[in-house]
Amino acid sequence: MFLNTASPRRSFSIPININLHGARRRQTRQRCDGNGAEGPRSQMPTSSVGEDRAILLGFAMIAFSVLMFFVVGITTVKPYIDSCWEEASCVLPQTEILDEWVDCRGVSTVPCLTVTVSVTGSNESAFLQLDEDSVFLPNECFYLPKCQMDRKGLQDEVQKVKQWLDSQLKNSSLCFSDQRGHPDHVILSRKYTLRRVLFGLLWPCLMLGGGSLLVGLVKLTHSKSFTMCRKHRADFMLEGLPCPRKSLSNALVS
Repeated sequence: MFLNTASPRRSFSIPININLHGARRRQTRQRCDGNGAEGPRSQMPTSSVGEDRAILLGFAMIAFSVLMFFVVGITTVKPYIDSCWEEASCVLPQTEILDEWVDCRGVSTVPCLTVTVSVTGSNESAFLQLDEDSVFLPNECFYLPKCQMDRKGLQDEVQKVKQWLDSQLKNSSLCFSDQRGHPDHVILSRKYTLRRVLFGLLWPCLMLGGGSLLVGLVKLTHSKSFTMCRKHRADFMLEGLPCPRKSLSNALVS
């Protein structure tokens, strides 16, 4: 009873294995001899899964680098190109804390410290701002403390900054002025500099170069493997050697 149930399973396993081995042998002969219809097509080296993933990673790096170039160009490069601030020498004659406090994000009000300077070489006075972005604020404040509800703490903080600035009265210091675009303002330091621009463009350039190098190396490796495949194929045909049973990739490695 047990022999009858097991015999059909054994009878099916043997022909299947024979057919699979026969199909593999015929496929190998067609690849090596070039007699089959798929012979010339099988000579082309196919890309492996690792190569496909490497190419996909390279193109993804290139796409992200282009996106980063776009973002850095809008946020850093364009303000640097449009900036016309030039170095000047400023003298600090007056500092003042306004009586009217300024609204701070609708949460509270904070005191406003204004600083007036005179530019050396001209008899005009201007408001001192921290950087280029501070010029576009609606108020003329040089310093605004952080928003908080403690009014006494806000006054003490602004008084400390005013006392430090008062110690610099009548002293000449470096500033930046734009007589054409903003004649009533000078800034203490430039936010958008050449160093900042180059640092912002560094990472997109590295990502673009890395992605391009990765794709180029994969394509170069694939091209060289195709060249070696054709060379070995030509050597076998000229010498009349029998086709080896091992695959072409193993022949190249050996």
